[in-house]
Amino acid sequence: MKSENRYSNGPLNGVFTNGLFLEGARWDKADKFLAESLPKVLFSPAPTMHWVPYRKADIPQYPHYKCPVYKTSDRRGVLATTGHSSNFVCFINMSSDQPESRGVAMLTLLDD
Repeated sequence: MKSENRYSNGPLNGVFTNGLFLEGARWDKADKFLAESLPKVLFSPAPTMHWVPYRKADIPQYPHYKCPVYKTSDRRGVLATTGHSSNFVCFINMSSDQPESRGVAMLTLLDD
């Protein structure tokens, strides 16, 4: 996860992504961990992420929550042959000291 929200230059390796939203948690920039949502806040912006390709054997190990990413907040869709919903995008490993984060998910867009 990156500390800034916007970058003028791309990375030498991989890609920066932003624009996702967290539902059920927020990103604590100071601690670089998932944290409890603030009171009465349903959605919060996810951090800018640096996606870097790794060989499976070289993936860094750290305490994380395997956060599902969905296209919409309606976390259902048609079940595909892969066993995932058509609304499901992927899992993203988010730094967290709570590996089971009570239904936290990321969304590509909000319903508003």
